Amino acid sequence: MHELVLYHYAMSPFSEKIRVMLGYAGLDWQSVTVREMPPRPTLEIIAGGYRKIPVAQNGADIFCDSRSISAEIARLTGRNELVLEQQSADIQGFVRETDLELFLACVIAASDGRMLKKLIKETSLLNAFRFLKDRINMGRKARVKAARGPEAKALVLAHMANMESMLEQDFLFGDSPCIADFSAYHGLWFVCDLAGKPWLRDYPRVRDWMARMRAFGHGRPSDITEDQALDIARNSAPRGPDKDSQHPLTGQAVVVKPDDYGREPVQGVLVFGDDDTIVLEREHPRTGLLHVHFPAQGFTMSPV
Repeated sequence: MHELVLYHYAMSPFSEKIRVMLGYAGLDWQSVTVREMPPRPTLEIIAGGYRKIPVAQNGADIFCDSRSISAEIARLTGRNELVLEQQSADIQGFVRETDLELFLACVIAASDGRMLKKLIKETSLLNAFRFLKDRINMGRKARVKAARGPEAKALVLAHMANMESMLEQDFLFGDSPCIADFSAYHGLWFVCDLAGKPWLRDYPRVRDWMARMRAFGHGRPSDITEDQALDIARNSAPRGPDKDSQHPLTGQAVVVKPDDYGREPVQGVLVFGDDDTIVLEREHPRTGLLHVHFPAQGFTMSPV
């Protein structure tokens, strides 16, 4: 049994969502730090061009999108409150809105001179401008358009006011956290912790909830190299699906890509598909056979 490998970088909001989830789950995990933007040669090998961060790996199984990673953490720990599809309709609706429209509003609201200085400090001036160019190009290809300037700030503040009214207990939907808390956390972490916006002072329940979320920490990471992670994949075999695939494209070459932004396609043979999950079989000389997992919601699939 392998420890989960997480490909991430420090300032990535969705990576922070998963890092705090790993802390909540109490997992040992292995950390591979990647660049803030492509090219990422190792992820080209294991994830076939998928460009969003984070990506996770368990042996020869690769997990794209935080929802697939959350489900894998739940499988390893039995914490089914982290599986989106097993939650109530209210929780699922909250997560889908928070992970897309509200997340993009948080990024826009946080993007100012202070954030640029942090990025330059974390990397370099040249890298910061390459990063901005990359994100502008990605935004032009996106199917969802983010709110701009004051509108983005207004959306974030309205979201915080809504959370303030929801937090009658320690967490958003009860006395213990679920996937909704982690989805709400990472956007506000980006705005308030990373960008230093002082908005929490007007929302004391949200401020205290943020402190409870931070207290989970990041679990027990250990650093490994990209080559070590590829060796793990090469020396492993992908696990088979738990049940037979009923999808009509099973066994065929298909292309999968996100339907919102970062829409680079990944090609492989469909080995499993249902209403929740897509699993592609891919092979590379460096790693051998891999299974690449995606959530069905938020992704499109078509035959090659």
